[in-house]
Amino acid sequence: MASVTSLTASVHQRLASALSAALPEADGADPLLRRSDRADFQANGILALAKKAKANPRELATQVVSQVVTGDVIKDIEVSGPGFLNITLTDRAITENLAARYADDTGRLGVPFADAPGTTVIDYAQPNVAKEMHVGHLRSAVIGDSVVKLLEFTGESVVRRHHIGDWGTQFGMLIQYLDEHPHELDHKDAEITGEEAMSNLDRLYKAARRLFDSDEEFKTRARRRVVDLQAGDPHTLAMWQKFVDESKIYFFSVFEKLDMEIRDADIVGESGYNDMLAETCRLLEESGVAVRSEGALCVFFDDVKGPDGKPVPLIVQKSDGGYGYAATDLSAIRDRVFNLKANTLLYVVDARQSLHFKMVFETARRAGWLNDDVHAVQLAFGTVLGKDGKPFKTREGETVRLVDLLDEAIDRASAVVREKAQDLSEEEIAERGAQVGIGAVKYADLSTSANRDYKFDLDQMVSLNGDTSVYLQYAYARIRSILRKAGEVRPAAHPELALHAAERALGLHVDAFAELVAEAAAEYAPHKLAAYLYQLASLYTSFYDKCPVLKAETPEQVENRLFLCDVTARTLHQGMALLGIRTPERL
Repeated sequence: MASVTSLTASVHQRLASALSAALPEADGADPLLRRSDRADFQANGILALAKKAKANPRELATQVVSQVVTGDVIKDIEVSGPGFLNITLTDRAITENLAARYADDTGRLGVPFADAPGTTVIDYAQPNVAKEMHVGHLRSAVIGDSVVKLLEFTGESVVRRHHIGDWGTQFGMLIQYLDEHPHELDHKDAEITGEEAMSNLDRLYKAARRLFDSDEEFKTRARRRVVDLQAGDPHTLAMWQKFVDESKIYFFSVFEKLDMEIRDADIVGESGYNDMLAETCRLLEESGVAVRSEGALCVFFDDVKGPDGKPVPLIVQKSDGGYGYAATDLSAIRDRVFNLKANTLLYVVDARQSLHFKMVFETARRAGWLNDDVHAVQLAFGTVLGKDGKPFKTREGETVRLVDLLDEAIDRASAVVREKAQDLSEEEIAERGAQVGIGAVKYADLSTSANRDYKFDLDQMVSLNGDTSVYLQYAYARIRSILRKAGEVRPAAHPELALHAAERALGLHVDAFAELVAEAAAEYAPHKLAAYLYQLASLYTSFYDKCPVLKAETPEQVENRLFLCDVTARTLHQGMALLGIRTPERL
């Protein structure tokens, strides 16, 4: 089905035409249309245009009004104040536009695809091999997953990349220990859980660390093993692969609990670029982008200086010949631009790494790998804080394990569901508890602008009141309940009916979904979608309180209000899905 032109776009088009008719030199000017509490919309663009044309703004506004055809979409348009335009739409236009969205059998609610979609490689959810995932890994995973969904929904071709930490000197210690204790990662059963995999890795890591710290001969052997790993020794690589495979069992279990799809083919860790490192350094040195300084290959920047005022370089290759993160990140850029043909490289990475990525992106730009047609963006995110406003830690001062945090959220949510549950089995309560608990954690993160820190407060997250996912899920479940109670009566649009103010407000907000999705995708801003959905649920609550649905005055009004309920439910369901959050049919 073709996309549906929103009411905002229709009004904008009519005003722009009227403006260019009244003031030909204003052709293409923006009437600056926005929602208003004085009417359905207000246009504020005439004041600036009048000033530019040295015209009286109220007189120009009056001329524009005389050019606007009313009756079909616009019911009334009047000049207000110094030259604002207040616009009221017809009830028929609101209902007809919603009906067109409702009729979209693709499930897209008439949302169009982007005009010129490209290819975005998004780097997110980057855990480390042989290490536990903690609360610090939460935001990259949750924000990245939602941005992937938003971009794909708008038609963008998205390549997911999980740049896991699977390389480095620490593997020498682990591989040497496993080589000397070869059965430490053997599995008695064909299938092991993620918790068991992490337990195996944790036990082995602690044992290897104890030996490394206490036995000089083992330490020497471990360091020699790093050289073997970097040289590509087959036996050493096979041992390294065991750690990667064991870690993936654990990673997949955590992402499954987070209700996120992580595909093995999308996991391309630091090791995936090893074969490119030497060439990356050669290209940078030959082009003069990087220079040798005290034996190291460095890139210098005029605006990056240390506390002593001396330039702080990006070190691509160390003086001992080893490669740092910069070499890997620059090689990844080459791969993503030249092999994956990306137009946009998006990195969902902690804000504390902003300087590193600024230097990496500028280096790639100087090398010609990034340009006007191919750009890189860091979607920097803030820190997860405890209720005390400090970085989230356990009482013992340890970093919080991500699995523990998710389990607690599910337990809290299950208690809320059990309290509200009607005719739900224990199995259903457990399923809903997981959907509500994980949804609560995701929504708390996504409803905050990514670059801001946010407080992790489970009591607030699983509350039925306020700006929480539970409130939105409850609104959806309530609508589904009404639709079930309607029995044989089916939702149907009746454009001939006059609408209550609460129906109008709800209908206009539902119709704005397409524009909001486009904006949230373009700006990589899931928090804007979360804010839209919260307002949608709030407007639905107001409609529900003021407008009887099943006990409306006429059969046509019952059908029309059921239609309003259903189109709202579909919008909530689709919007929440783009945030990666489930909407249970019953709560």
